[in-house]
Order: sequence, then structure tokens, then C-alpha cells
Amino acid sequence: MVLCSTWAMGSVCAQEATDDGFNYEKFRIGGYGEMLASFKGYGTNRFTGGADGNTYVHRNTIAIPRFVIAGDYRFNRHWQLGAEVEFEAGGTGTAYEIENTENGEWETEVEKGGEVALEQFHLTYTLNRAFNLRAGHMVLPVGLTNAHHEPILFYGTSRPESETVILPSTWHETGLSIFGIVGRNWSRVNYEAYVTAGLNANGFDRNTWIAGGKQGLFEVDNFTSPAYTARVEYLGVPGLRIGATAYYCHNTGANSDKSNMYTQYGNIPVTIITADAQYQHRYFTARANFIYGHLGKSDKVNERNHRLGSSPYSSLTPVAEETLAYGGEVGLNIKGFTHNDKFPDIVPFVRYEYYNPQYKVVGTATADKRLEVGMWTTGLNYKPLPYLVIKADYTTRRIGGGAYHRENEFAIGAAFTNWFWKK
Repeated sequence: MVLCSTWAMGSVCAQEATDDGFNYEKFRIGGYGEMLASFKGYGTNRFTGGADGNTYVHRNTIAIPRFVIAGDYRFNRHWQLGAEVEFEAGGTGTAYEIENTENGEWETEVEKGGEVALEQFHLTYTLNRAFNLRAGHMVLPVGLTNAHHEPILFYGTSRPESETVILPSTWHETGLSIFGIVGRNWSRVNYEAYVTAGLNANGFDRNTWIAGGKQGLFEVDNFTSPAYTARVEYLGVPGLRIGATAYYCHNTGANSDKSNMYTQYGNIPVTIITADAQYQHRYFTARANFIYGHLGKSDKVNERNHRLGSSPYSSLTPVAEETLAYGGEVGLNIKGFTHNDKFPDIVPFVRYEYYNPQYKVVGTATADKRLEVGMWTTGLNYKPLPYLVIKADYTTRRIGGGAYHRENEFAIGAAFTNWFWKK
């Protein structure tokens, strides 16, 4: 299948929604999924291995990281409904609520039969190529992987670590968006703009920066301080896509579990800037991405979060003021050299990533070098069918600039992305 360049499965992409016609008349049902086995040479926690970091331990894991069912329904030429439901890791889920009758304590209720998330559910009004509206639950295109998160769109057995550690993945929020295409051919630009629920400062921490601040633990999300997201993509050159995203939430403290938690500190803003590029050629594909994030008054957040106590977030570790991540990969398509369209896609690739959720720490907190990671991944993608891929790769992580033990692993996996039924 051919996926939308910016909008994920379960949604109507700008190209389909604004060009002449759809590739389905009334509805379509599809999905994507991944299976993964990893063979690791390191322990489960690099913070408990002493001065050298993680321990050298041989252990293996096997998992179904995610299975997603997606569908679109077209009411008429203007109105469409999109939905996407994710089954993740096959575990049991829990829900939280604040019992105000019990002194405002957090209470845990086991009420979900498995980890099931509504990743997308939205209505789209298609006006023309240049301007369209969408309302509901949507994926925010912050970073390369959130914008293109289906497993046939990245080479490794797992989503790029430099993005998934410091950003929610897949990052989906409820709100309103506008999108469209401006220009044609050499001057074509896709754009998206969102107003959605913002982040919650309760969840910010040392290991994942603001990723834990994504709302969703409760039955409703706080919308006191909305988030604003804008993305543009340039697609004027055949095979080239260049994108940039800006995310801003003015006061993440206003979205906290209890509304007065951060009042004394004023606004706690979060700003995220990302840039990415991809060039696809007959013989190779190259991708690169960059993420920079800034959290205002991070020292005040640490001061308050250290006293959260029974909160389900339990963010007792210091969050950084700034985070940084970047990466790039190149894949060589063997099929391009055969000049045989029936030859399967076989792509050896190599990828480098760097990320540091504690790139800059202020106040009394000290940056932990064990969170600074530079990693190489090399592997092979084999696609017997356009919508089915079998992957294998080897990863080595350099921790703290080489001050700690390396973490090495080999992984194999299989994934698919396809529309099963259209009418």
C-alpha cells in the first residue's frame, strides 16, 4: 500500500482528501503490527550496575510491541470518519482517578482488559486542496517517527530510539486541526496546524524528559493550557521530503492533576523544534532528523515534583531544561541494481543516533551521564511483499561518551501495514 506522506493510517491524508477522488469509495479497513525478538548482552537497569553502568548479562525477550486496527468511512465527498485502535504489548492496563472525597488522593482502579489505546478518532471536513478541517483524537506530527510511524516506514526492528525516549510515541492528542496542500510540482508544500490538549508537568522526569507528561491516565484530559503544533513539508523535488515541526504549550503546570500544584511558580512552558529530511532514490534511501526541546522553570518543576508522593506519575527524578536528539540512516536497495521489478526489496542499512534527555540541567540537579547515548544500528530489511517486511539488526550503544559499559543486542522482527478491505 502507499501511505500518506504526513497523515497516519486511520486518517484521510491530504493527498487523498484534496486531489481528485479517493482510493476507496465508501470505507476501508486495515492495520499494522509488529513482532520482535531481542537477544541482549546487558542487564535491565544501567543505574544499578555500579560505577561501570549496566552489567554484562545475556538475556532474551520476545514481544508483540503493537497491533493496530484502522478504518476510514466516507459519508460523502466532504465528510469522513477515521479511527485507529492500538493493542500494545498484550499487558493489563490500569486507570487512575483523583478521589476528592478522600483528601484528593490518587486512586488506582484496574478496569481495562489489556493495554488498549484509542490512537485516532476524528471527523474530517474536506473543502479543497488548500484548506481542510479535522476534529477529534489525532497523531501529532512532532518528529520524523510520529509523522511516519508505521513499521514499513523505518528500517530498524524498533522505532528510532532517539525520538521515542524523549517524545511520546505514538503521540496522539484530542483537539482541532487544519491542513492542506499549497502549490504544485516543484513548489508543493503540505502544512498542518493543531490545537490540542497540552502536556502535564507532573510527568516530566530525568529519563524521558517530557514524554511522561502526555495525558491519558485519567478519563478526561486537562485543557486549561492547550498545546499548539505546526508542521510544514516540502515535496517539490521528486523523491525528496523536508519537514519541520514546532510544538508549544504555554503552561504545562496548569494541566497538572490538581490545578493548584504549580500556581506559585507561574507559567511552565515547553517548546519543541524538530526537523527531518528523506530522499528516496532507485538505489538508496537516506533519512535524517533533529530534535531540540526546552522546558521553562525546570528547577521549579523538580522542586515540586519531588514532593508528589502518591501520584501515579511519581516523577521523583530531576527533569532537564534542555534536551537534544539527532540521527540519520542510509539504506541501499539491492532491487534497484537488478533492474527487475519482480525482485523483492532487500535493503541493508546503517543508522546512527544520539540523544540526551539531560542535555542541559539547571538548579541543584546534576546531569546523569548514563542517560547520554550514542548508538549505531546496522541490519537488513527484506520485503517479500510491498506491505510485509522481515527485519534483522545489531545495535551497540555507547553510554556517557564511553565512560560506561556498552549495551549490545541483536534483534529480529516482522511487520506489516496494509488496507485489508475497501469498498
